[in-house]
Amino acid sequence: MDPSVFLAVLIIAVALIGIITVVKSVKVVPQQVEYVVERLGKYSRTLTPGLNVLVPFVDSVRNKVDKREAVVNFPPQPVITSDNLVVSIDTVLYFKVVDSVRATYEIFSYLQAIEQLTVTTLRNVIGSLDLEKALTSRDEINRHLSGVLDETTGRWGIKVTRVEIKAIEPPPSIRDSMEKQMRAERDRRAAILHAEGLKQSQILTAEGEKQAAVLRAEGDRQSRILTAEGQAKAIRTVVDSIHVANPDSKVMAYQYLQSLPQIAAGQSNKLWILPVELTKALEGIGGALGGMATMSNEERSRHVDRNAVEEAESEEVLEARRAAEEAAAAANAEAAAAAAQVSGDQGTRQLPGSPAVSPVAFDAPPAPDRDNA
Repeated sequence: MDPSVFLAVLIIAVALIGIITVVKSVKVVPQQVEYVVERLGKYSRTLTPGLNVLVPFVDSVRNKVDKREAVVNFPPQPVITSDNLVVSIDTVLYFKVVDSVRATYEIFSYLQAIEQLTVTTLRNVIGSLDLEKALTSRDEINRHLSGVLDETTGRWGIKVTRVEIKAIEPPPSIRDSMEKQMRAERDRRAAILHAEGLKQSQILTAEGEKQAAVLRAEGDRQSRILTAEGQAKAIRTVVDSIHVANPDSKVMAYQYLQSLPQIAAGQSNKLWILPVELTKALEGIGGALGGMATMSNEERSRHVDRNAVEEAESEEVLEARRAAEEAAAAANAEAAAAAAQVSGDQGTRQLPGSPAVSPVAFDAPPAPDRDNA
């Protein structure tokens, strides 16, 4: 063989061996990852993130451990509850490796070990609960699983951060029964809420009617009080006017005469009483009117002169006097008619034991002379 060719082959082989040696001796470890290194089959050291140098053909990487938190979704597991119902439970596990050496040498496959430990612990916890309690106690189950797993996996260099029950699936027949139960419960709650609303509505309606009745009664009371006060004020005004006017017996007799037709107008009136004072008052009115009728010409002249003197008075006094004279003439005519009626048809009616009432005769006075008046 040509020595030059042999030398070239030798140089290439040495270069290859050198390259392989460099590759095996230099290790670049990523962030959040650790390499467990063995030297001649025995644990030597743990490589941290960055550039690391190994002894070629002596040191070897046994395990690459990821230090980040991992999430594992275990397949659904059948579990029997305390009331002998088989439910399927799906769990989710969160964990992280805190010690790479123990995770490598203390357990063969920590992921499989965690799965089996979770299943067995879950069966123990669910087995002590009935279906309804298991469905409503997920937080309690999660805390119990986390405590048991964290205590067991601690010696493996693994930290269980969280365990979540993803789903609890009861058998189809149980689901149908639960749906019917929930529907009945919701119907019951709806009926209760409807009844409560109807009750509140009736209470509010009754309260409103009560307040309205109280306000109406208060308004009616105030109206009656105001009406009574108005009537009392009117009566006081009339009484004060009567006291100021100081009417004599002739005016009272005239009022009696105005009341007689109303007394006799009733259909059931078989007997009515004519007061004796009325006859006396009528006699006084008749005498006064008769005296005016029999007045002499001289007296009438003096009367006219007196009227002439009185013309100097105010116009309001003259108008009032004329109205009084006209009222006196009308009262004379009504008194004559009432006296004739009393003395004719009704004059003989009287109550037993009542004083006798004598008819009163009136002389028809002559019509008053408007010029002399």
